[in-house]
Amino acid sequence: MHERSSVGELAERLREELDRYSPGGKLPSSRALVERFRVSPVTVSRALAQLAAEGLVVTRPGAGAFRAEPRAAAQPAGDTSWQALALSADSATELVPRAVDASGVLVTLSAPPPGVVEFNGGYLHPSLQPERAMAAALARAGRRPGAWGRPPVDGIPELREWFARGIGGAITAAEVLIASGGQSALATALRALAPPGAPVLVESPTYPGMLAIARAAGLRPVPVPVDTDGVRPELLAEAFRATGARVFVCQPLFQNPTGAVLSAQRRPEVLRIAREAGAFIVEDDFVRRLVHEDAGPLPRPLATDDHDGVVVHVSSLTKATSPSFRIGCLAARGPVLERLRAIQVVDHFFVPRPLQEAALELVGSPAWPRHLRTVSAHLKMRRDTMAAALRTTLPELTVGHVPSGGCLLWPRLPDGTDEAALVAGALRAGVAVAPGRPYFSAEPPAPYIRLSFAAVAGPAEITGGIRRLRTACDEVFE
Repeated sequence: MHERSSVGELAERLREELDRYSPGGKLPSSRALVERFRVSPVTVSRALAQLAAEGLVVTRPGAGAFRAEPRAAAQPAGDTSWQALALSADSATELVPRAVDASGVLVTLSAPPPGVVEFNGGYLHPSLQPERAMAAALARAGRRPGAWGRPPVDGIPELREWFARGIGGAITAAEVLIASGGQSALATALRALAPPGAPVLVESPTYPGMLAIARAAGLRPVPVPVDTDGVRPELLAEAFRATGARVFVCQPLFQNPTGAVLSAQRRPEVLRIAREAGAFIVEDDFVRRLVHEDAGPLPRPLATDDHDGVVVHVSSLTKATSPSFRIGCLAARGPVLERLRAIQVVDHFFVPRPLQEAALELVGSPAWPRHLRTVSAHLKMRRDTMAAALRTTLPELTVGHVPSGGCLLWPRLPDGTDEAALVAGALRAGVAVAPGRPYFSAEPPAPYIRLSFAAVAGPAEITGGIRRLRTACDEVFE
């Protein structure tokens, strides 16, 4: 049996038997539990640690485990209605109220009920994550001299150098700051570049997490439409003129959710337009390491073509590893780098050194390129499986672009479809999908859903999930 499930099952058995012991009573020894339940000593240790964390047992080194004293009765809830006024009082003087709506983000972070196919996920399925390599890297990192000491606030030099080489161009380690993942880096960038109340140009559609960051900071997202070649330069220029914005946030490579890649013809135009507007481009290069096997050479990051400090580059290891491996970077040149550094230090102090050391161990190991090759092959197979299943099972849905990187398809629903009804019907049919509405900062031009092929177990589950989605569509399309 898998170690994780063994721990959970043993903890449940011990939880059920606690009533046999009076408060302070001693539980059987670890050796007795090993023999009785036929599990490893590690399983026993972890199960007891879980019960200790729940406050049900107390462990004493050398003495054993004891049933904890009963908890004091919970105090009745007080009157928190005063908070409604306190939280809204400042909004009267704010140009843009700092409303925090995390619903679009939670759709991709919340695990669906057991048995539901997870087409709404935003990360690799555990079978695609380099769990053994990460565990080995973390173990080696923990033994490094000074691994548990305070790191440099900018990040350990070797990791900054690794990210700089990955970005390429003239970017140096001195222009890189280590961040706690891409979301944290984006939040730092927006706080550094735009004051509360300011407009910020965003692709439309775009990642809901970025829209949530902007709105929580009191910024006003202004949409600029995207097609299969990326953001449309003529509309970007018009948006800068109309709003006076000084920031444009974009994902030039395998954009979320459309999968679009900014074309070679548009890249210099976008840089020129931002430079003439006296504006920054925040380049969210979030998924470069999830390229598909058939992609061919990738375009370089926009930052490599930028000689004037226009681009603030954001990238991360999280998408290619695990949602808990939150290591990323910010790269910028010029005075803006000092502002980014100051905000990051105030907000976070620094990224924990053991995690930085583990990242260095992972990307420097032979397991890292093997992992990327494996993921590349699996993502192509899953993408092809989902695209084929949609064509044959759900021809009413239009997939305008099948990307060669990332983990998403972005099907357009028939005009007039009730997105919310379809999402709810899909969940009843046993498949979780993400609605398209949260990806638009203004009124959407059409109904969409976002489908992830990375968070499921494999091709068979993809095919089965599309069949379940067919059932939901039959109800809604009637």
